[in-house]
Amino acid sequence: MNLVKSQIGSIKQSRPQEPQPSLPLIVFKVGKLHLAVRIESIYKIAEYPPAHGSEFNQFGVTNVGEHQVTVLDLYGQILGSSQISEHSPAEYLVIVRNRQDELYGIAVIDTPQLMEVPLSRIRVLPESYRRNDTLGIASHVAVIKHQTETLTIFVLDVELLLPT
Repeated sequence: MNLVKSQIGSIKQSRPQEPQPSLPLIVFKVGKLHLAVRIESIYKIAEYPPAHGSEFNQFGVTNVGEHQVTVLDLYGQILGSSQISEHSPAEYLVIVRNRQDELYGIAVIDTPQLMEVPLSRIRVLPESYRRNDTLGIASHVAVIKHQTETLTIFVLDVELLLPT
């Protein structure tokens, strides 16, 4: 009986936690990596339309509505070999808009997810890492608990998606 009273007392004493400031991100997988784009950079998420271009690089072009979209194969760009093929086609195109109003489509296999990531969990990637890794297109990293696992999410800088 004392145990029940003490548990009830602790429930009454606990206060609801204040919500932490968070950043809404669209998160998707590229291989085993979790990548994300800030929600304000998103133009649209669409079914993957056929893309056209040479087969010698990780880029293509497609029409989405009235817009021409440069399609990026981050599987090839980051992992060195594309996992997108006839046997494992991309299902979605995460279309982002950069500051110059250019549209880039990121081909992804699995359904992108909207996640609210606490600002306290997001860190700037060191410049030395960005200069020397294929993930140099990422500006920030977040480590969060999601369901039963811990996720490391790399937040992409849409201004760096295409090499200059």
